[in-house]
Amino acid sequence: MTRGQPGYIVVEGPIGVGKTSLVKRLAATFGSELLLEDAESNPFLERFYQNPRQAALQTQLFFLLQRTRQMQELRQSLSLSQPGRVADFLMEKDYLFAQLTLDDDELRLYDQVYRQLTLDIPPPDLVIYLQAPVEVLLARVAKRGLDYERLIESAYLQRLTEAYARFFHNYTAAPLLIVNAASANFAENDKDYNELVEHVRTPRGGRHYLNPLSFAV
Repeated sequence: MTRGQPGYIVVEGPIGVGKTSLVKRLAATFGSELLLEDAESNPFLERFYQNPRQAALQTQLFFLLQRTRQMQELRQSLSLSQPGRVADFLMEKDYLFAQLTLDDDELRLYDQVYRQLTLDIPPPDLVIYLQAPVEVLLARVAKRGLDYERLIESAYLQRLTEAYARFFHNYTAAPLLIVNAASANFAENDKDYNELVEHVRTPRGGRHYLNPLSFAV
């Protein structure tokens, strides 16, 4: 990734943190193509929120197959030197969710499928990890009003945010920008957004942090 011209960027973080709205704005800024997860097409997701134990394996396998297809298409397009990509999911998130939702036998089965399907997944040029407290996530989830998300419980979001924190504590596969998104509004606040874009335009290796100073809700 050269200055001013991003390559393959991933924005990650727990449900409700603002991944997709930021990804769409970054794609518009840099003329990049969007690579979006499509949670609404998963026919098992609402059943999972209603009864996690009963529908967890089906939900995870659907997402795994969906995202590996997207990654295969991404690998082909990157090999053709097409424009940059901005995605709102990291492939490894599937395993992170599986560890939270599957029992031991299901996870062993899932692990075998995951390892076969995720060979040669292209690494991002930059990962942007958005963080926010559970109460902020719950408020944002409620505000966007998606039917299948109305069943999300605070205890589940708490476990999820902790799992993300553990995962990125040890993440070294790509440069990582950790962003405090608790009070930032990257979709509507230009100051917050431009501050982040400056970090994206400046290539850096390793791990870096951004704490926007605005207090936009």
